[in-house]
Amino acid sequence: MTAAVALSLMGSAAFAGGPVVIVEEVEPVVVTERASTSGGVLIPLLIGAAVLCAVACGSDS
Repeated sequence: MTAAVALSLMGSAAFAGGPVVIVEEVEPVVVTERASTSGGVLIPLLIGAAVLCAVACGSDS
């Protein structure tokens, strides 16, 4: 009888409190891609052409 009371007391302590659930919030990963690779080359070429035109078409003073 004493053993049954001791087991029932220890059994209730084992389930006290419930489970501890830890939820980690994961931030979404954002991947950005360039629209095109030629856009990075096109702008310096246009600037270079404008500079060459300004030098070649400049006024003679």
